Amino acid sequence: MSGILAEGRVRVKTTLPARPLPPNAERPHIRTERLVIRSFTPDDLAGLHALRAQPEVMVYSSAGRVDRDEAETKARLEAELPPNDAANYDFVICLASTGEFLGTGGVRLGSGKDFFGWPELGYMLKREHWGRGFATEFVRAFLAAWWALPRCRVELAVDARSLDAGAPVGPGAEVPEQLSALVEAGNLGSKRVLGKLGFRQFAEWTQEDDREGSDGAESRLCGFSVSNPAR
Repeated sequence: MSGILAEGRVRVKTTLPARPLPPNAERPHIRTERLVIRSFTPDDLAGLHALRAQPEVMVYSSAGRVDRDEAETKARLEAELPPNDAANYDFVICLASTGEFLGTGGVRLGSGKDFFGWPELGYMLKREHWGRGFATEFVRAFLAAWWALPRCRVELAVDARSLDAGAPVGPGAEVPEQLSALVEAGNLGSKRVLGKLGFRQFAEWTQEDDREGSDGAESRLCGFSVSNPAR
């Protein structure tokens, strides 16, 4: 039954990518002017560990800290490899000219990364490649691939604020599918990238930072969403 739920949630009818998602072996490389965006392989351990060893990168991650060792990174990599690839649409971001591992990005379904009820986009790039437009290039290409996936009809409980202005919220309401993003307020670079690519900020709030080592500090967070352009 549709309708307003507790804590600002509303039950809606919409679409999501059909499950299971295409496995790594069936995902074609996504090519842009400067990037190759490809599936993870077991050989990505060194590149992933180098990324997750940078404090400037990890401060904005769900972990909030660098990986302790390569074994911790290996466990993170295994979450991207078969059979776990059926529940994610994550990619490695590489420099097309050299194949260098620049970062990672995508969506993980059923991993708790659905803070607003919608699938949640995330990405990380190595610090030395910030400010060069790679994040914008990746997100633009990823969105095209994400929206091109086969869809199925679903019913979800989502944050009512994430819906487009004027979207119906009564019983049986049909609403456009959204892709969400959760961003720390101080991450100005990511906020600019999302704004350029059609995401709108619909919420901002402060809460206790429960990540390891935060010692009860507060964190200011922002919610963004973008609608499926084909719906």
